[in-house]
Amino acid sequence: MHCASCSSRIERVLAAMAGVERADVNLAAETLELVWHTETVDLETIAVRVRELGFALVLPQEAPVKVVVEFSLGGMHCASCSSRIERVLGAMAGVVSAEVNLATESGRFVIDPTRVRRRDLRRRIEELGFTASPVAAGAGEYERRQQDQAQRLAAMRRNLICSLALALPLLTLSMGEMLGLPLPTWLDPHLRPAGFAVTQLVLVVPILWFGRHFFQSGLPALWRRMPNMDSLVAVGTGAAFIYSLWGLGEILAGLDAHRRAMDLYFESAGVLIALVSLGKYLEARARSRTSDAIRQLMRLAPEQATLLENGEQRQVPLEEVEPGDVLLLKPGERVPVDARVLEGSSSVDESMLTGESLPVARGMGDPVTAGTLNLNGALTVRAERVGADTMLARIVELVQRAQGSKAPIAGLADRISYYFVPTVMALALLVGLSWHFFGGVEPALSLRYFIAVLVIACPCAMGLATPTSIMVATGRGAQLGILIRSGAALQNAAGIDCVVCDKTGTLTHGRPELTTIVALTPEFDDNALLALASAAESRSEHPLAGAVVAAARARGLTLVEPVDFVAVPGRGIEARVAERHLALGNRDFATTHLRDPDKRFPAADQALALASQGQTVLHLTVDGTPAALFAIADRLKAEAPAVVQQLKQMGCEVIMLTGDNQAAAEAIARQAGVDEVIAQVLPDGKAERIAAIQARGRRVAMVGDGINDAPALAGADVGIAMGTGIDIAIEAGDIVIVRGNLDGLPAALGLSRATMRNIRQNLFWAFAYNVVAIPVAAGLLTLFGGPSLNPMLAGGAMALSSVSVVGNALRLRWFQP
Repeated sequence: MHCASCSSRIERVLAAMAGVERADVNLAAETLELVWHTETVDLETIAVRVRELGFALVLPQEAPVKVVVEFSLGGMHCASCSSRIERVLGAMAGVVSAEVNLATESGRFVIDPTRVRRRDLRRRIEELGFTASPVAAGAGEYERRQQDQAQRLAAMRRNLICSLALALPLLTLSMGEMLGLPLPTWLDPHLRPAGFAVTQLVLVVPILWFGRHFFQSGLPALWRRMPNMDSLVAVGTGAAFIYSLWGLGEILAGLDAHRRAMDLYFESAGVLIALVSLGKYLEARARSRTSDAIRQLMRLAPEQATLLENGEQRQVPLEEVEPGDVLLLKPGERVPVDARVLEGSSSVDESMLTGESLPVARGMGDPVTAGTLNLNGALTVRAERVGADTMLARIVELVQRAQGSKAPIAGLADRISYYFVPTVMALALLVGLSWHFFGGVEPALSLRYFIAVLVIACPCAMGLATPTSIMVATGRGAQLGILIRSGAALQNAAGIDCVVCDKTGTLTHGRPELTTIVALTPEFDDNALLALASAAESRSEHPLAGAVVAAARARGLTLVEPVDFVAVPGRGIEARVAERHLALGNRDFATTHLRDPDKRFPAADQALALASQGQTVLHLTVDGTPAALFAIADRLKAEAPAVVQQLKQMGCEVIMLTGDNQAAAEAIARQAGVDEVIAQVLPDGKAERIAAIQARGRRVAMVGDGINDAPALAGADVGIAMGTGIDIAIEAGDIVIVRGNLDGLPAALGLSRATMRNIRQNLFWAFAYNVVAIPVAAGLLTLFGGPSLNPMLAGGAMALSSVSVVGNALRLRWFQP
């Protein structure tokens, strides 16, 4: 694909195929996101249709069941050495085939990874008396594309240097006399018109050869009646070349040679190709930097890890680390895989993944994440997730998917791009004919207008305006610990004017602690009440239950196994403990379990006082009798008040939506500076409240943990999931704040707004450029006594327009919240 008309055409043709539900092409990322019905059309048929359009569709490769492992082997001296390695390793369980090349000192082994490990192969080779070092088994899809891109850039650079080296003397020769530069006698157009013309031909032909891809792409597309930007360049430069070639024939035939020598356009064809090639090279180089963030993330994982096995330390390649392996992390080393600490304590710098600048303390039982940096202590860890399953790999995958997505704002540019090139070609032809037949100008001058209109038009700028900004923004977001799932999420977040926050785990730490026990019966003391309540709560996974259980364990109490446990979401739990029936939950829930259903639960004033302090009160009944109140507090995050104030300054209304009682919720809201509180809402009712806020005309972002808030996150205009893990958050939220810090919330909205400003700037420039430039190239200024536009200047302007769009998008790499 060379311009936006290419991507728009692929989208329209594929979308019109039976069985294809959606086709989104990203020009900047050169990817296609496709949704289709397999019972109606298969992927191979779609690929054939793309090839018929003149493009290549690279199908995704399925993960192989068998794995190819390659080693560089040392110590082999003859054929018997290589044969021995082949026979011994070929006989190992799980080895499908073994091939050893003595000449290249390499080995290629096909294995079943479920039966044999890479390091088993290497160890067996070393036992035979040889050395083996792993060779990368082939780059992944991203690395392969990066290599292809680097090779294309190198080829473009070589061709560009050659084109510019020839275009400079060509321009000097053709325009030298006008600039007062003396020409040798044998090149003087007045004395040697044939030498003057033939020399230009000799210079321009290699330039056309180096720029042949414009013709190889543009002319077939024109023949298929689906012209692209290359078609504009090919027709414009081709017309100039053919016209000049005809003039050369007349010069050689002696037909008014001196006049025809001054009427050649070889330099327009050659210099145009060189300038457009320069612009395409600068554009491609700038586009290659839009994925810098992904490259930086992928480099975080070290190439080797220190394996602890049988009391010994061994350096092994990262590819050989498997779940369950015990690894040693020395100070200053990066964590190779997601793991859990077995021994030691240290501080770990997680800023490269979460954006959190302060190191995090890690000790026994704590998780460590691939790509983070171990600072000052040695850690022994057990590998849990390796390869593509690590958090780092999943973040990279998420960012890559987001970079390939399309924002709704790109729709207008795509629709215009589809019709742009045919319209420009028709307009150029109309302009050329009008100047000749109605303007009374000579064919050479009308050709000049025709070429100028063709080459100044730039659909690329329109096609690149949106995807390049999205690619850079999603990459920058990942560096800040903000994962954005799609371009649509980025665009929607920019328009948010109301932020709805869950309380527990979002505004607060989500780690509630038991603060107060109020006994309501003399039958039990505090420890007895806590023992009963914690036994009942031991089956619950609710954070409040965890606080009760943690308090009991801190006091050394024994927890009895409950029976007949029942959890009622949003209300409470009931169970039998030591032959007693317990009900523990909110006031209404506990009241329904009183022996006398008409009686109210006592100690209402005490419960209200505790709730007014921001504490959650659990009411306990034992065998239908009011027994106790348990007050549990969840501390407000330190940054919450400042973040709420910052959101208000950004023009956002902040609302708290929680299942807690009104008094407890309002107490936390007062501390955080939140003005509106919606409390006592069950999980399945949060989505309805979000819809009610949207009905007021607000664009709503819901901020939650992605677990209990999943329906509300899905119902909001933008769902923002908070948390230090991404397993649930990736599925639940449009935007994920990796570190779970509220500071990421205004940063995410700020990045979205900056991105949309950037996209609008790009679109304005792309449209304004074409709206202004095409009439100027058509000779509008000439009608009012102004100058006409030289086709070479038109080509230079076209080249710079797309470069300026990509360059503007790259400014987002330095976004600071």
